Amino acid sequence: MIWYPYAIQKNLIPPIKIIRGEGEYLIDENGEKYIDAVSSWWTSIHGHNHPQIIEAIKSQLDHLDHVMLAGFTHTPAEVLAGKLVELTENKFTRVYYSDNGSCANEIAIKIAHQFFKNQNLDSKVEILHFSKSYHGDTIGAMSVGGDSYFTGVYREILFPSPEFISPDCYECPYQKNPKTCNLECLENLKEYIDKYHEKVFSIILEPLVQGANGMVMYKEEVLDEIILLCKQKDILVIFDEVFTGFGRTGKFFAYQNLKNTPDIICLAKGLTGGTLPLAATLISDEIYQKFYSEDPIHAFYHGHTMTGNPPACAAALASLNLMENENRLKEVESLNLAFNRLKDDLGIQYNSLIKNIRVLGAIFAFDLLEETQIDRLKNYCLSKKVVIRPLGTAVYLCPPYTITESNLNHIISTLKEGLNLLLE
Repeated sequence: MIWYPYAIQKNLIPPIKIIRGEGEYLIDENGEKYIDAVSSWWTSIHGHNHPQIIEAIKSQLDHLDHVMLAGFTHTPAEVLAGKLVELTENKFTRVYYSDNGSCANEIAIKIAHQFFKNQNLDSKVEILHFSKSYHGDTIGAMSVGGDSYFTGVYREILFPSPEFISPDCYECPYQKNPKTCNLECLENLKEYIDKYHEKVFSIILEPLVQGANGMVMYKEEVLDEIILLCKQKDILVIFDEVFTGFGRTGKFFAYQNLKNTPDIICLAKGLTGGTLPLAATLISDEIYQKFYSEDPIHAFYHGHTMTGNPPACAAALASLNLMENENRLKEVESLNLAFNRLKDDLGIQYNSLIKNIRVLGAIFAFDLLEETQIDRLKNYCLSKKVVIRPLGTAVYLCPPYTITESNLNHIISTLKEGLNLLLE
């Protein structure tokens, strides 16, 4: 009866039925334990069913299950908003809740456009994006995504958004060395903004790594240059931190790796530690002030039924407490060291099979030279009870930050065994 996502329906292999989660383990109906090497779509940063998060959800349910966040408020939503603002060092002063990353990005796009509309700058009608971007599966989010299986069939019904070649420091479209380049990847974008900035209201970016289109990584200087350029031309910069937020790149938020700051950031996935749906769009005070008005036309008319759901907010607060009290960024640092050792190791042994081995924070990825080998590697790992989910030719690891050393070693040894199998 279930129509499963991202799946060719005919001859669909029956999915594995999971009945329980414990730490980095997913446990099926037969009691078999699988190591979740991708944090269930990059959400379970503390592992599955962390007792402190589960207890926070249960405790909240004893008091309030839900209330609409219109004409009413509640303590978990208020405290969480304050905590998120604090974590950004007040660079963002307002929090707009939703329940998934796609909607967080939609909200950002609408706010960015209305920011100028509220100032009677009606010519600002374009938002820019990169070719390998992915910002979600709603119509607006797909409109600012690159051409792919995600968006291709819907292209005729999406709104127009100028697209620019993605920066990629491992597959540079201009064949430059990222250590010595002059950011040639931004030349077309700069030219467009110089010429048409009066009609551009925003650009939306996945900072440092474009996740869903294959863990495409690029350097910090690219983002700093874009932010600087956009500020000069009165264009708002949106960072889609749905994937990168909450430690995945080594900092609490990816933008904190930079010298400059975007105008809006969008958060989801790791926000509740993978337990309940919740997302947040964080906005600078400069933007908010253009909505602070008695004029009803200046209000932001957007809402979701489950906006700011109390148990989800309680889960998020517990997750943030774990991030700080158990020093998750230190664990990300340890994963980064392990992944860099693996990078050096695989680069020596498997250069005839793989390319573009890359590491960022707690993300490890490489590309297989032959796409036909992907399923074979994935199925081998699954046979060894390791869950990976390649993206095209990209094979990646994004485990929970709390993964044990022994289980991380098992993932690595399984990956090597699978690659050895492909060499035969």
